[in-house]
Amino acid sequence: MLSDPWMRSRPINICIVVAAPITLKVFLIGHISALAEHANITLVADFAPEDDDFPWPRNVSRIRLPIQRTIAPYSDGTNLLSLFRLFRRHSFDIVQSVTPKAGLLTMAAAWMTKCPRRIHWFTGQVWVTRVGLMRTLLKSADRITARLATHVLVDSASQREFLTAQGIVAAPKSAVLAHGSICGVDTARFRPDAAARERVRRSHGIPPGAVVFLYLGRINRDKGLLDLAHAFAEAEARHPNAHLLLVGPDEGNLRAALSSAAATSATRLHSAGLTDRPQEYFAAADVFCLPSYREGFGTTIIEAAAAGVPAIGSRIYGITDAIVEGETGLLFEAGDVQQLAQSMRTLAGDEGLRRRMGEKARERAVRDFSSAVVTAALLEYYAKLLAQHAD
Repeated sequence: MLSDPWMRSRPINICIVVAAPITLKVFLIGHISALAEHANITLVADFAPEDDDFPWPRNVSRIRLPIQRTIAPYSDGTNLLSLFRLFRRHSFDIVQSVTPKAGLLTMAAAWMTKCPRRIHWFTGQVWVTRVGLMRTLLKSADRITARLATHVLVDSASQREFLTAQGIVAAPKSAVLAHGSICGVDTARFRPDAAARERVRRSHGIPPGAVVFLYLGRINRDKGLLDLAHAFAEAEARHPNAHLLLVGPDEGNLRAALSSAAATSATRLHSAGLTDRPQEYFAAADVFCLPSYREGFGTTIIEAAAAGVPAIGSRIYGITDAIVEGETGLLFEAGDVQQLAQSMRTLAGDEGLRRRMGEKARERAVRDFSSAVVTAALLEYYAKLLAQHAD
């Protein structure tokens, strides 16, 4: 029974370490809430005062540690020492890390303090799009993180195969929960919504009958957004009722470049910043686009799928797990603007195909990727680890 391993002679203590609190709030909060029913949870991140207002579950304590995403030798050394002291003081049953820098520091400190269960969760590799010394350095950091961990989780099967082939992760110590994804999708929140569809389109001046291509996520070059803007310009020339809606923080300062790439189609290019209502934008879309050069899984594809929206994605590890080609969406070779434009033209010109793919995508999201499915898989995974060498 799942509950048996949690019944210990003393309370079970679990520590989860990330760099930014948004990782906890967006991706891990469902897992944290479920785990808090069985154990005491300590969260470590670069918390800010406004994070106090977030509805954290009971049995959860928070510790601020200013982990930076960039290389910062002095700060990194200080944080490593702080984690070492924390782990030595509390003797956690499980230490879990997510994101690269947090993973390296956490696994090192947990290894030094002989934590019995050290788990790092890979959700994509920054070094895939880097070259030279930086690629070597970041790749080596991932390899060290995996070797210091006792167990490794990966959020997609194709990413696990890639990491194994690259010599980063040993296959026997790695696993993918359920069908993949770090958190799954709340299929009650992300769903077809006619009212939200009309509301979002009206707010951006998009006609009700337009074909809307959506990108939602961080605006940067690694996501292939310049490719998307160029491809949209080609597709829109044949389908003047097409619109492109970009939603997310402009981390790469690309707004002007995107408008230039869209050329004469720029008037049908719409932008919105960071949103706390992503489900409404998915409901407003006809096709979701993720032309990324690197991706761990492609959670936004599954969120779009839950809203009944088919996807176009680059044929890279991670995204190939999120899209069933020809059934829930279309794949193209990363960086191939002509293939991307053709995929956009295909879906822009075939409403019936969009509808059939959207229905299949919704069915798959509910069946295989609901947040309840992934959380249950994580609890089962933890329970098996706790059952080994139990008190």
